[in-house]
Amino acid sequence: MKTIPLLEPLAAELEQVERKLLEPTHPDYPQLTAVLESLLLSGGKRLRPALVLLAGSFYPTDREKLVSLAASVEMLHTATLVHDDLIDGALVRRGRTTLNARWNAGATVLAGDYLFARAAALAAATGNVRVMTIFAETLMTICGGELRQIFDRRELPRLDDEQAWQSALDRYDQRIYAKTASLFAAATEAAAVLSQAPEAHVVALREYGRLLGTGFQIMDDVLDFQGDEQVLGKPVGSDLREGIVTLPVLYFLREHPDDERIASVVRDGGQDAVVQEVVTAVRESGAVARAMDRAREFIAQSQAALAVLPEGQARDLMHALADYTIARDR
Repeated sequence: MKTIPLLEPLAAELEQVERKLLEPTHPDYPQLTAVLESLLLSGGKRLRPALVLLAGSFYPTDREKLVSLAASVEMLHTATLVHDDLIDGALVRRGRTTLNARWNAGATVLAGDYLFARAAALAAATGNVRVMTIFAETLMTICGGELRQIFDRRELPRLDDEQAWQSALDRYDQRIYAKTASLFAAATEAAAVLSQAPEAHVVALREYGRLLGTGFQIMDDVLDFQGDEQVLGKPVGSDLREGIVTLPVLYFLREHPDDERIASVVRDGGQDAVVQEVVTAVRESGAVARAMDRAREFIAQSQAALAVLPEGQARDLMHALADYTIARDR
C-alpha cells in the first residue's frame, strides 16, 4: 500500500481497507480477479479512504463499518478512473498501462461497471440508508459531470466580457465538483453520518471535503502544465490534448483571447510541437500562478471549516492533509 507519511497514524486501518478492497468475489473468473487486483494495487495515495477514517473519528463509530465505507469510496474512485481512461482513450495512468489499452471497449466498460457494483455493495454493508443515499447521489453527480465534460470538449468558452468570464468560471467549478470534489464531500459527509455526528458537524465535514476536493482538482489541472511527466505518469498537457479547458487555460485565454495555438489544440488536438508551445506559453504567462492562488483559497477555506469540530489528532491530520494537497507534485 502506498500512502503519504502524514497518514502513518492511520496505517493499520488503511491496511484493513486494503484487505477489504482485495477480498475475492468471483473466484470462477481468475482473469477478472487478477486485473481488478492490479487496478486496485496500482492506486494512488488512498487519500479518499483516509478522509473517511478521519472524518469518522470525531465520535465513537463502528470501525468495521467505517472500513467498509472507506473501501467503498476508493472502489468508486477506481471505477471512475477505468471509465475515464476509456472515454479519453488513455493508454497510460500513473506510469502503468491502462485496462483500456489491454481490453476492448466492451470489456473495459463492464469491468468499470463491476467496480461500481462492488463499491455499492461495500456502501450497503454499513447498513445506513442515508450513507447509501449519499453514495447513489454522488454516483449520479459524477456520471452527469462526465457527460457534461464530453459535450463541452473541443469548445472554447466566450470570455469577451465579465459576465462571460464568470459563466465560464462557474461551468469549470461545476465540472470539477462533479469530477472530484463531490466524492471528497461524500467521503467526509458519509463518515460523519455513520459516526452519528451532530448535524452541524456533518455539514462542516461535508464542506471541508468539498472545498478540499476543489483545491485538489485545481492542483491536478496546474500539474498538467508544470508537473514532471515521469512523476505524473502521463504526458504534460494531457487535458489540453483532449480538448478540455482547465483553469490555467481559462486564465491564459482571458489575457490572450486571440491566441490561435490554443484554439487549434483545443479544437483539433494539435501536433506535439504546438502542444508544447502552448504548455510553455501558459506556464510563462502567470496563468498557472493565478490558478494556484485560487487553489490555495479553497484549501484555506477547507481548513477554516474544521474550526467547529473537536480538537485532536483527526482535526490536525485533516488540516495537514489540506496543506499536502497544495504541496504535492502528483
